[in-house]
Amino acid sequence: MVNILRNSKTAEGSARNKTQEPNMAAEKKKKRKGEVKMEQKNFSKPLSLAKIQVTDAFWKKEMELVRTEVIPYQWNALNDNVPGAAPSFCMRNYRRAGEVEKERKAKGDKFVQMKYPLDTFETLPKDGKMDGRFYGFLFQDTDFTKWVEAVAYSLTQHPDPELEKTADEAIEAVCAAQREDGYLDTYYLINDQDMIFTNLKDNHELYCFGHLTEGAVAYYQATGKDRLLKAAERFADFIAGKLGHDEGKKAGYPGHEIAEMALMRLYDLTGEQKYLDLAKYFIDERGTKPYYYDIERGLTCPEGEERYSYNQANRPVRQQDEVQGHSVRAVYLYSGMADVARATQDESLLKACETLWNNMVHQKMYVTGGIGATHLGEAFSFNYDLPNDTAYAETCASIGLVFFARRMLEIQAKAEYADVMELALYNGVLSGMALDGKSFFYVNPLEVLPEACHKDERKFHVKPIRQKWFGCACCPPNLARTVSSVASYAYTENDTTLFVHLYMGGTVEGEKVKASITSEFPWDGHVSVTCESDTKEPYTFAFRIPGWCASYEKEIPKGAEVEEKDGYLYVTKVWAKGETIRLNFPMEIQLLASNPLVREDAGRVAVKRGPVVYCMEEADNGKNLHLAKLCVNGEKTAEAADELGEHFVRVTAEGRRMKLGDAEKQPLYHLYQKEEEEKTKLKLIPYYMWNNRGEGEMQVWIRACE
Repeated sequence: MVNILRNSKTAEGSARNKTQEPNMAAEKKKKRKGEVKMEQKNFSKPLSLAKIQVTDAFWKKEMELVRTEVIPYQWNALNDNVPGAAPSFCMRNYRRAGEVEKERKAKGDKFVQMKYPLDTFETLPKDGKMDGRFYGFLFQDTDFTKWVEAVAYSLTQHPDPELEKTADEAIEAVCAAQREDGYLDTYYLINDQDMIFTNLKDNHELYCFGHLTEGAVAYYQATGKDRLLKAAERFADFIAGKLGHDEGKKAGYPGHEIAEMALMRLYDLTGEQKYLDLAKYFIDERGTKPYYYDIERGLTCPEGEERYSYNQANRPVRQQDEVQGHSVRAVYLYSGMADVARATQDESLLKACETLWNNMVHQKMYVTGGIGATHLGEAFSFNYDLPNDTAYAETCASIGLVFFARRMLEIQAKAEYADVMELALYNGVLSGMALDGKSFFYVNPLEVLPEACHKDERKFHVKPIRQKWFGCACCPPNLARTVSSVASYAYTENDTTLFVHLYMGGTVEGEKVKASITSEFPWDGHVSVTCESDTKEPYTFAFRIPGWCASYEKEIPKGAEVEEKDGYLYVTKVWAKGETIRLNFPMEIQLLASNPLVREDAGRVAVKRGPVVYCMEEADNGKNLHLAKLCVNGEKTAEAADELGEHFVRVTAEGRRMKLGDAEKQPLYHLYQKEEEEKTKLKLIPYYMWNNRGEGEMQVWIRACE
């Protein structure tokens, strides 16, 4: 085995190999000049999930949990059959819209729609009595389309005729609601069809289209059935006929982005140029003046230069240099921008993506991979504003960050993108779901005091315990579709190379090579990759060297050419079946400090091992976690544990704890004196596992002491 040492991280980033430093310097110089070069030879694409079988102990368990618990549970939720949970109204709305469409077809020109008001974001039955109007949030359609996407991905790993039959029947109900011209959004189909595309800024029609398309493409790829796909194509064609610069069209674009990357999925599948053109139009038009949203709203007086920053529409995307506004909308937009940049080889658009990525990851991202610091607008705050106890860090936002990272990887394999993708998946995403798959977090804080959540209105958005469901249920089905498709983030390929971005056990069948992978991530860093087919020509495996790994070991078959570039290990040779590559990425316990401009974390440390961030919980350490300190020079151990049906690694660290005494009898303020402390052992669990043992305190960032 060969041991390769890597430089530790600096403020400039991690130098993966000293021989790379001149090239890295040149690259930085190039970027300072505003030159961003795209080379098609560096492009790659995800493998079909049908060509990947996950056997990984960690992710297989998560995927099975989604299949056996989350998907059936959410189907019941979509049909309002979960006692004690907020109603969805989703499938009820589709069926109601289908009734309206059936009546319209039957009556023809004599059809007169019963209209209902559009002036509320969420409509609930009054006094428990329902009439024929739309109920729920105006984007409620997406509860189903994300669910069916999760179903599709699950079917690629575990065929299930009964589940597929349920999905087919639901798809029929959805498609029955579609108008002949292709329009399909139940909010307007039920309430007032004359108002279609009159409020693109707020009313989520294009957002609903986006998720419909994502689900439709996934279901077609998984099953070969095109019923929903044809519905998505017809809706896309309707949109293309209504929006744009041509005469008779509105120069509008989405208020909540996702249509951009959905159209690119449709383009990649069908090859139809019109879908790429529409996605590019939405991106190029966004933020241009005069503002479409001003025109749409009939505004003649400006509301300030930063108006529409919430929608990332305050300026053209190539001029945006700071991530702003609603965090989910932002990363969905950036994902679409990366897709279009790749498809059109638009270097100016790629440069914008890189600028926004750097601001987000290096100045506005939590250590867990969470993004969106404030509950005000579910939005990004200012640089280095990352409060722990009021953090929003919506589950959907971390999922969107994963989308963005993979799309940047498709343009060029750089380890930083995969590092962030891994961080978000293991921490910011998985924390959104209980270990039993039956309750969920919308908000993912890094510090919780239950009493404050219940009594302090500034923290009402923070829940000390996961919820069965949400009226605004974007996160649970989003999480389900992400976990079900996690293998699609692990690998990409091109004509010469299979890129391994994430390490998980399973089998992979690329276009030119088959391989089997064994891995015990995220608890153990040993990985082996065996080529299961002969290659006639030299072929490359490219392995990410994790940023959290200071050094690693490799065992490479004889005759292979080896190169390190951008944080990836490239191994090239003519492969014979059975040849194996072995890697070891030691997982040391790391204590992380924040940038000193992050006020909330000054003098504190966060514990990380491999890709997993850790936290303290009241269940292990008692109340008043704020009194605990972690001894940075003290002993720290990692031990395997099995609790709550979960195999994981627990971290124990030497610490100190301030003696509380009879605090309630002490004065509120007193003259300073050195606090009296006692030695203690701090027990930490993976962050994604917190709040599975009842309500209690939790803390990621811990005060440090020598």
